[in-house]
Amino acid sequence: MSDQTHLRIPGPVPVPHKVLMASASPMINHRGKQFKEKLPAVLERLKYVFQTKNTVLALTGSGTAAMEAAVANLVNPGDPVLVLVGGTFGQRWANICNAYQGKVYKLEFPWGQGVEPQLVRDFLLKHPEIKIVFATHNESSTGVLNDIEAIGRIIRETQALFVVDAVSSLGGVMIQTDKWGIDIVCTASQKCLMVPPGLAFLSVSQRAKERMLEVKSPRFYLDLKVYEDMLAKGEPPYTPNLANFFAIEESLKLIEAEGLNQIFARHILMRDMIRIGLEAIGLTLLVEEQWASPTVTAVRLDLMNVDEFIKELRDHYGVEVAGGQGKLAGKIFRIGHMGHTNPLEMLTTLAAIESCLGRYGQAVAAAEKLWIKRSSQ
Repeated sequence: MSDQTHLRIPGPVPVPHKVLMASASPMINHRGKQFKEKLPAVLERLKYVFQTKNTVLALTGSGTAAMEAAVANLVNPGDPVLVLVGGTFGQRWANICNAYQGKVYKLEFPWGQGVEPQLVRDFLLKHPEIKIVFATHNESSTGVLNDIEAIGRIIRETQALFVVDAVSSLGGVMIQTDKWGIDIVCTASQKCLMVPPGLAFLSVSQRAKERMLEVKSPRFYLDLKVYEDMLAKGEPPYTPNLANFFAIEESLKLIEAEGLNQIFARHILMRDMIRIGLEAIGLTLLVEEQWASPTVTAVRLDLMNVDEFIKELRDHYGVEVAGGQGKLAGKIFRIGHMGHTNPLEMLTTLAAIESCLGRYGQAVAAAEKLWIKRSSQ
């Protein structure tokens, strides 16, 4: 086995060589002429990926920093907010809103299923006081892609703001920020944007900016008004992750060259390859086709211990997948197929999984199980 582990987790993802090389560029003055040109230029180019004309801001931090910034700038203590929860990251929205003392309503869905838009409409009709709806585009803890377009149509029937976690989807899955009426979209550098961890990004609508002026929740480092004001001068308010700014410049060149439509098609192809391949060797997918994420696939493993399987796959085949989170811990493993990955690598991943199962005689058992199932149909 090679010393190089093939990352097939839902982030951080493999980083293209050119992007890594760019991140090793010499440091510059973050308040000097060069960065005053670089910062607004990078954020302007990111609007293409966000599909927005809104302001895009950058924070030094993880995707959770972007999520907390959205809550800190929009939620006053006692404000009624609705959180759509179907996994770990939907619950994270609720946890952050609770930390900022919002009056949190949760609309929960089974882990492994997507948000039902009609239930969102029914809830909002019963609770017209809701000021903000928080949703997760791609719930990477389960491999579910939620229908943000449909949810957005419903929210636009109300006065509520719409905030979306697109940390594990933006840049790999279609999201039309302006067309779908999303007020804040949160994402991070280390997933579909193909950059090391360390930067978070938010697109902020005019409605969100107006709301921010009304909110008195304590905030300092995450005060988005400060970031916007400083951006007008071409500067960040605090020392940024300069290495990642060099990296994302190079990553954006790759994204622009491939084109968003081709990127989306590649991710869908990789998803379909993984799903078909796993079913062919008798494994059970957590998520039905209608909700299946183009960036993460969750797989049940009933034939052996999940943690042992993940360890064997990594130690003997050099392929690293992720385990389950929360209530799915020990029940599933997750395969990331996002960013700097291609269909050939999906075949390699499937071959490694089948071979690993074969070490325990499980591949034969899985094949027999599949044959019996198909014979009875």
